[in-house]
Amino acid sequence: MGGTKDEEGSASASVWRYAKASRAHVVIDAAAYFELIQEAMLQARQRIFLISWDFDSRIRLGPGRRWWNLPRRESFPARLGAFMVWLAKRRPELQIKLLEWNFGALKFLLRGTMIVDVARFFMNRSIDLKLDSAHPLGCSHHQKIAVIDDRFAVCGGIDVTSDRWDTREHLHEDFRRRRPNGRLYGPWHDITMMLEGEVAGALGDLGRERWSFAGGEDMPPCEPQTESPWPAGLAAEFTDVEIGIARTRAAYNGCPEVREIEELFVEQIGRAKRFIYAESQYFASRRIAEAIAHRVAEPDPPEIVLINPVTAHGWLEQQAMDTARVRLLHAIGEKDHKRRFRVFVPLTSGGTQIYVHAKLLIVDDEIVRVGSANMNNRSMGLDSECDVFIDAARPGNGHIGPAIQGLRYSLLAEHCGVTIDGLTTAIERHGSMIAAIESLPREGKRLEPFVLRPLTEAEKTIADSAWLDPERPDEMFEPIGEKRGLFRRGGILRRPR
Repeated sequence: MGGTKDEEGSASASVWRYAKASRAHVVIDAAAYFELIQEAMLQARQRIFLISWDFDSRIRLGPGRRWWNLPRRESFPARLGAFMVWLAKRRPELQIKLLEWNFGALKFLLRGTMIVDVARFFMNRSIDLKLDSAHPLGCSHHQKIAVIDDRFAVCGGIDVTSDRWDTREHLHEDFRRRRPNGRLYGPWHDITMMLEGEVAGALGDLGRERWSFAGGEDMPPCEPQTESPWPAGLAAEFTDVEIGIARTRAAYNGCPEVREIEELFVEQIGRAKRFIYAESQYFASRRIAEAIAHRVAEPDPPEIVLINPVTAHGWLEQQAMDTARVRLLHAIGEKDHKRRFRVFVPLTSGGTQIYVHAKLLIVDDEIVRVGSANMNNRSMGLDSECDVFIDAARPGNGHIGPAIQGLRYSLLAEHCGVTIDGLTTAIERHGSMIAAIESLPREGKRLEPFVLRPLTEAEKTIADSAWLDPERPDEMFEPIGEKRGLFRRGGILRRPR
């Protein structure tokens, strides 16, 4: 499926499709998301379609509370694998489709009782688990999408897997943050977007295309239905809006390369007049860094605030992403004559990093964007990604500004450990997000400026080459030269010393 056309009829390189949503809501952190998706799945009538980078059937979704249409003596399981088998047994007509990255499925072997769940899936005709290997060597299937009955959908950064559950309080010590094996993990911040209406059918089309490409049988769309799986107690932030959908996909087996997400980042960064607020797991994309460098070099640049984790998870990610971030921030700093671009890291009350896994962009309170794509090269051209956004400039979306501002203030207040009123007062007093953040207390839960650590010459070489985070699959096997890497010939960024 190709890109859509905008209102003037010209082809769009940055958006796959626009579709209407009767309701949309940004869900913050997995404690809320797991309970909401459980409630939505309980209302499924035709199909539950989960598309993910990782899937762990051992996790608990919600408390296993009773449901309104069940006998009082009966309650559903809280554990994901048992919950899906329970659903399949009670609703034989319900299809449950699971599509996961094939390499990530190797974790199944290390997850003990998950092997039992997978065996139960294969014995149940209603549950179909497929492993996605339809991508070049070194790429991954990274989308995090759920579609229910083609009427309700979720798109964002939260996988239904372990190490994700956390509340917005991100407590320094929380014994509820526990892996299925009983071990504790640290604070985790994440975001996804829930959607209802025509846009769910569009994401269903995207999922069915990917399912077929991964070797699955034909999956027709669901029959139209009047009832919606939207969680009953969830008040939507956005109603009657148009949603844009953008993708990344590497060229493979006859399917062309898609780089809509990268183009959309450049466009939306270029749109900013006043400010950009962003959250991302990484900051390592050459194209995004160049787009920011162009903006901060202007006479009166917009303010740009990026929330990152202190460091990436895993040795390889640290070598690839953390070092590239340092190099890019040094290079952007040489252009940032008014100090309008700042990176902050969130900490708990005890000084532990809150790991930022969210992928969010807010521009001028006119654009809100949520998805699976990080600000790194892989998400621009290697891995399969999907982002959704709402843009006030699109027809019928002119009313969304206050809701986006409310979301931005809520997130900043969460990270800074203050009330929304306290955050609002600080921004109004200082006239900028950066000044407001820096004015707030440094005790307790807080945002701290990211500190650029010194790199060894070997680390600089690895970072500059982008060999561990290439922009295209073939770059993993090309010699390092002036036509590739973070500081390639012709770019605005210059290699710092």
